[in-house]
Amino acid sequence: MGRIFREESGRSVATLIRVFGDIEVAEDAVQEAFAIALRKWPDEGLPPNPGGWITTTARNSAIDRLRRESGERKLLPEVAVLSPDSDDPGMPEEVRPIKDDRLRLIFTCCHPALSTEAQVALTLRLLGGLTTGEVARAFLVAEPTMAQRIVRAKRKVKAARIPYRTPEDHELPDRLRPVLAVVYLVYNAGLTSPAEPGLCSEAIRLARILATLMPDEPEVAGLLALLLLTESRRASRTRPDGSLALLGEQDRSRWDRALIEEGQAIVRWCLRRNQPGAYQLQAAISAVHADAAKVEETDWSQIVALYDRLLAVAPTPVVALNRAIAIGEVHGPTAALALVDELDLDNYHPFHATRADLLRRLGRHSEAAGAYERAAAMASTDAERDFLRLRGRASR
Repeated sequence: MGRIFREESGRSVATLIRVFGDIEVAEDAVQEAFAIALRKWPDEGLPPNPGGWITTTARNSAIDRLRRESGERKLLPEVAVLSPDSDDPGMPEEVRPIKDDRLRLIFTCCHPALSTEAQVALTLRLLGGLTTGEVARAFLVAEPTMAQRIVRAKRKVKAARIPYRTPEDHELPDRLRPVLAVVYLVYNAGLTSPAEPGLCSEAIRLARILATLMPDEPEVAGLLALLLLTESRRASRTRPDGSLALLGEQDRSRWDRALIEEGQAIVRWCLRRNQPGAYQLQAAISAVHADAAKVEETDWSQIVALYDRLLAVAPTPVVALNRAIAIGEVHGPTAALALVDELDLDNYHPFHATRADLLRRLGRHSEAAGAYERAAAMASTDAERDFLRLRGRASR
């Protein structure tokens, strides 16, 4: 039942928002429909189309609620047409979602008028079907705080008259960017939160939905490929004792070959399209890593070339830091450290971890130990802190 709710909730909510034009009405009706399903399905069995059953039951529940609230006054015409006791013999038994419903919902949840926090919360709650408690735990926020955040976001959608529609072609590049960023943020939250690894699967599911709804968008495909290739290595990020394993130290026999093959196939499709973007280039870098059966076989020169292209389209200090790491594998730690020391990333713990590793390789052990300690103090997880402090002690 939980799986069906997670898979069908977003589709049903999206359809009912189109029908009723109200997020609150749609969400409450879908929750009521699932409550009815919990009572009926154990005895009666699953209907042939569980998603259609949920959507239709939710539609009927919403109409009943609107009738009660209107004091039996005449309903809006678009609602009356869908009334469950309509005399129209041609009325369909199910409210059928149309392809664009979920796409409309994604763009509504990620509208630029909303804060990033609100975008993530609404996407997971409305489209992903996560409970408020699940969203709160995923981001280490108290449930009442997250509930208020979601309520405020819904009010903002209504007050700002955020349109429930897909962007026009000329709007798409700017509007698509925050959508992809939210999905990527959800994945990384799962990657860094051992308590909520399900967020990784949820992000991949959202990326697959986007890829299905927008099959001609290379950056959507690039994001999906990046998530698949990153996911292929997730199990090997920790050793059996729970300690962290860096990419070069991972047991590559534990990498998921099926996810790698799927991700690399998408990367090849992106290369044929020849419309490079940041997610596609990151996916291509991950694909090169996945090609190497041993860390010694990694084609670092190709990775540097890809980072050069990535830096051209996404000139951020974090991209420059990752490029410097690759430079260090090709030209040595001295060249890499010179590039790293030019970056303004003092509040970013991977910056200090990278400096520490380069200083260690250069034999500057005292400086390396200090940099490892600085990185550990800023790390966000116990596994990272333990790993960095262990490296720091080994450098002394």
